[in-house]
Parts: sequence; structure tokens; C-alpha cells
Amino acid sequence: MPHAQTNNSAHKASVAGTAKLLVLVLAFAWGLNWIAAALALPEVSPWSLRFAGAGIGAATLFAAAFLTGHSLKVPRGEHIHIMIAGFFNVAAFQILSAFAQLSGQTSRAIIITYSMPIWATVLGRIILGEKLGGIRLIAFALCVTGLSILIWPLFANGLPPTVFLSFGCAFSWAFATVYMKWMKTTVEPLANAAWQLLFGFLFIAAGTFIVDGGPKLWPLSTEALLAVLYVGIFGVGLAHFLWWSIVGRLPTVTASIGALLVPVVGVVASVIVLGERPTTPDIVGFVLIFFAAACVLLQPNVKHSEMPE
Repeated sequence: MPHAQTNNSAHKASVAGTAKLLVLVLAFAWGLNWIAAALALPEVSPWSLRFAGAGIGAATLFAAAFLTGHSLKVPRGEHIHIMIAGFFNVAAFQILSAFAQLSGQTSRAIIITYSMPIWATVLGRIILGEKLGGIRLIAFALCVTGLSILIWPLFANGLPPTVFLSFGCAFSWAFATVYMKWMKTTVEPLANAAWQLLFGFLFIAAGTFIVDGGPKLWPLSTEALLAVLYVGIFGVGLAHFLWWSIVGRLPTVTASIGALLVPVVGVVASVIVLGERPTTPDIVGFVLIFFAAACVLLQPNVKHSEMPE
């Protein structure tokens, strides 16, 4: 009996260790997703890029879920809520983020977008009546200070579109997260992610035909083609599958650290791969926003219900 208990403990430790490693891998997958998009955008319009990325990602996620026996069933009456969340969480987020990158530095777009946990907290107070405890008020103050330091110098040259587009990403992501909590949906997280991606893709597809007259994905250089494939297969499809398959097996704080690493990977990679040079206000703002997000995400009672990007 003691031997069986020892084997069971060893097995659990092995599974937890593997899950932690996968969270680290996922942080790189999502962080580098921004870089792949930046490499593709010079040759592919934002609409066509997101058409391909969301379409390939949704197909990859559905296929992975089907092959591993995960249920994709949606409780009766919840399709409409998933569709609404998919519009904000997938379609709006992906289109706004692509235009944000096209109009400014990728690193700056990442920094502003990942202020999302604070805006979700604020919306949670307004919509759900959740209390803003001391730690959340500190996080809000850090976030506002960081954003002010980052953004203020930019307004010297007018109204930078990338700032407003990035804020749009953060707010659409936050709204979708709070909306799903507000509607008290019971759909399984993996099924929720898969259907949100599918509905989001349909919205993007409609916009692509209206704006671009259809997806324009050829001819492309090898670099741009690989970037598009990376966004769809790894940055969207497989990354979401792995995240929702393992996040429930880890302590909340461990999963949250993985989520916090995404903007760090993205910003560092934008410097190394894209050659961007964040200014001092960018760096100070990023540090304050990062700590603000950490204050929210690293609380022991915080559960992941958002769709990470």
C-alpha cells in the first residue's frame, strides 16, 4: 500500500512538472504570436491575416479536441453568449491588435493590451458588483500610473492610433471575460474556446469579404507564409488547446505566472527579432503595468476564465 501511494505521488508530481513546462512553452507560443503577426503584416492585410489565423486556429483546436476525446458540447441557450464573447474576444481583439501593430511598435501594443486584467477588474466592479479590495486598488493605481507615463510623451505628436487600438484590444478582451461571468455560462472551458474561435472567425470572414473583397494570401514570401501558419496552428489553435487542457491541473498562481510571462516574451522578442527600441517611458510603464497585472492575477482565489492571447 505505501508503495502504491509513493507511485501515485510520483505520478502526480510528474504530471504537475510536465504541466508547468507546458505553461512555459505556451508563454513563448503566445508571446511569439505577436512577432509572427508583425512579420506577416507587411505582406498581408490585417483582415486577411486574421482570416487565415482564426480559420486555421479554429480548425486546429476542433481537430485536437476531437482526437483527444474532449467534449465540445454547448449547453442549451449558451450559443448566443459564446457568439457575443467570440465577437469581442476573437474578432474585435484580433483585428484591433493587427491594426495596432501596423500603426505602431509591436512592443508598445503588447504593453497596453496586457493591462487587460485591471480593466476586467474594473468592469467586474461595475457589472458584477465585485469588491475592489486593497490589492486591486493598488493594481489600478499602478496601471493608471504606468499607462500615463507610457502614453503621455506620445501625445506630443498628436493622437497615436496604436494607443487607441491597443486600448480597444484590452477592453474587448476584458469585456468578453466579464460578460461570460455575468451570464453564468456552464460550458466547458475548452469547448468555450473552440466555439468562440469559430464564431470569431465567421465575423472576421464577413469583414474580410466586405473590406478586402475576400482573403488575399497569395503570393507571399516564405517568411510571411510561415508566420501566417505559425499564428494559426501554434499561436491560436494548439496553444489554446494545451492551455485549457492543463490550466485546471495547476495551482492558480502557477498558471498566472505563465500568463504574465506572455507580454515579457513578446516585448523581449520584439527587441531581439524586430529590432524595436522601447523608450524609457515604455520600459517604466511596462514595469508598472506588469506589477499591476501581477497584483490581480497572483491572488490565490483568482481562477482563470479568460481566453489568453
